[in-house]
Amino acid sequence: MATVSADSKEQRFISGAAIPADWWRLFRSDSLDAIVQQAMANNPTLEASEASLRQGQANLQAGYGVFFPQVGAEAEGGRQRVAPLENGLQTPGTDFNLVTVSGTVSYVLDVFGGKRRAVEGLRSQADYQRYATKAAYLTLSANVVNAVIARAAYAAQVNATETLIELETEQLEATEAQVRAGTAAYANVLSVRSLIAANRALLAPLKQRISQAEHLLATLEGVLPSEAALPDIDLGSLSLPVDLPVSLPSDIVRQRPDILSAEAQLHIASANIGVATAAMFPSISLSGTYGAGGTSFGNLSADSFRFWSIGPSITVPLFQGGSLWYGRKAAIDAYQQSLATYRQTVLSAFQQVADCLNALEHDAQSLQAQVGAQSDASAALSLLQANYRAGMVGYLDVLTADVQFHQTTIAYVQAVAQRHQDTVALFVALGGGWWNEQAGPHGEGQ
Repeated sequence: MATVSADSKEQRFISGAAIPADWWRLFRSDSLDAIVQQAMANNPTLEASEASLRQGQANLQAGYGVFFPQVGAEAEGGRQRVAPLENGLQTPGTDFNLVTVSGTVSYVLDVFGGKRRAVEGLRSQADYQRYATKAAYLTLSANVVNAVIARAAYAAQVNATETLIELETEQLEATEAQVRAGTAAYANVLSVRSLIAANRALLAPLKQRISQAEHLLATLEGVLPSEAALPDIDLGSLSLPVDLPVSLPSDIVRQRPDILSAEAQLHIASANIGVATAAMFPSISLSGTYGAGGTSFGNLSADSFRFWSIGPSITVPLFQGGSLWYGRKAAIDAYQQSLATYRQTVLSAFQQVADCLNALEHDAQSLQAQVGAQSDASAALSLLQANYRAGMVGYLDVLTADVQFHQTTIAYVQAVAQRHQDTVALFVALGGGWWNEQAGPHGEGQ
């Protein structure tokens, strides 16, 4: 399967082909690679996402502690005075020291699986954050590449528009000369002036979009707009990737970070049901204490001053006002919500892939038409220039053909940029190849 050939380039869709983690290198621009690497090194959003990932992993490690006995120690020392009463008679009070040292071991039996499900939820939370970090890297790289393409396209349109205005100005001067010679109506002058003004009005928005693209790139790189040092990248220097991988539906659900994140949230919701269910059953724990107490540290070694206790304890939730039952019901409803969200995420992913494939086919057709229009306009211009040199047509006819040629050039630039950006969208829709990053030279998704 392939698109039509446009601008001498045919994009082929290769089913099952590997998607490189550094897919932007397929545009074969060292300047683009440098901007992407700069953004991945300094972007604050990525720093926040990676910190959240570390937090999730630390919470998971902390959660594993419930599977081990809890061991504690306590030492207490103080001076006390007994009440001055004995058998109802007032007696002198007695002052003495009391020193106690003890150790405690306790272990909660996870009979109904509440602890295991809680740790399962923490593990899924760490997975969710890991995939969210992958998605952040993918989104960042796509935003950088799209901004670079847009900036280059806007710059090319500015150049073409400025050239067009220069030609139209020459056309205006020729028309004014014809009016003075009495061979043309003054309305023609007004028409050309209106055309020039309309094209000049296009320059300001285009230049504003260039500035916005540059400011966006600076923000993505983690620097102030005034500090950005962006290289000039011409649209023609960006090679169009021609061999495009296409994943099978079964692969897409295991590759896209948003689908994997939704699946992790589904696992979290499932684990919460288990935790809420276990809370409705008794909690059983074993504990033991061993220690010694006396009036001085020297007494602690004597057997008569030692104490110990060991045994189980059970806590049964008899009445909680319906909080446990409704808590479990809320957990089940949350699971149903996560399940619906997961299904919608999968459907949206397939839609995006289908949209991208269709867009690339239509982009090729549109570009093919624009190339044809530009070629025809160029041929017409060449013929009119030859006829003008032969004295067969006036210079105004040549200028009109030149204006048409540059108008088709602007449309051609827009079509090329759209094809490049839809190619980026396809890589994003397929997941960006983060699972192949170990084979790459960099580990931006680590």
